[in-house]
Amino acid sequence: MLSAVLDLVLPQACAGCGARGARCCPACLAELIGAPARRLPEPVPRGLPDCWSAAPYDGAVRRAIVAYKERGAVALAGVLAEAAAFTVVRAITGTGASWADRPFAVVPVPSGRRARRHRGHDPVGRLAVLVTAQLRAFGVRAETWSALSQGRRVADQAGLSSAERSSNLAGSLQVPETAKGPPAACALLLDDIVTTGATLVEAARALRSAGVRVPLAVTVAATRRRS
Repeated sequence: MLSAVLDLVLPQACAGCGARGARCCPACLAELIGAPARRLPEPVPRGLPDCWSAAPYDGAVRRAIVAYKERGAVALAGVLAEAAAFTVVRAITGTGASWADRPFAVVPVPSGRRARRHRGHDPVGRLAVLVTAQLRAFGVRAETWSALSQGRRVADQAGLSSAERSSNLAGSLQVPETAKGPPAACALLLDDIVTTGATLVEAARALRSAGVRVPLAVTVAATRRRS
């Protein structure tokens, strides 16, 4: 909350490069929204939906996401949501998906309770609402459905291998029986970053268990895999 207030009263600097002015300068904005593409982890985990991201998780894009997610720079939410929404449109028009002309639910991947308390906000949940609004402005029939929740606690993912992440997350997400029914038969999964794909696989599994198709996952950024 303090970071959000300071964003309003102090001179701003670009979260991507530090230049004085807007929270995301034109050059960094171009880096963020200029390269939407299918970016799949290597190896591709079984059960992963078609996965697109707005940009690689490097440079100005990485700094902007960290500022938004970990440092409370919520003024960046609109820019990040714009990048994600543009990526969704590119994905559904570029692939000619059979479901693209039907309504679908935008489902944010939830953060753990401890992470939300530590950050003081729900970064992906906020993005989902903004992405849905922008998609509807583009004429896409979408509705936010925040149905996923943590069924159990998981260990910190940092430093874990692909196999260890999958094991750590297996069965951790759920659609509670008390959740409101899905607004559409198809769901678009939304997250900030994809690394190994384990989180998106687990989220897709939980939604499919609730009878919802998950043909597409979109993230703001994708990490570059290194051997």
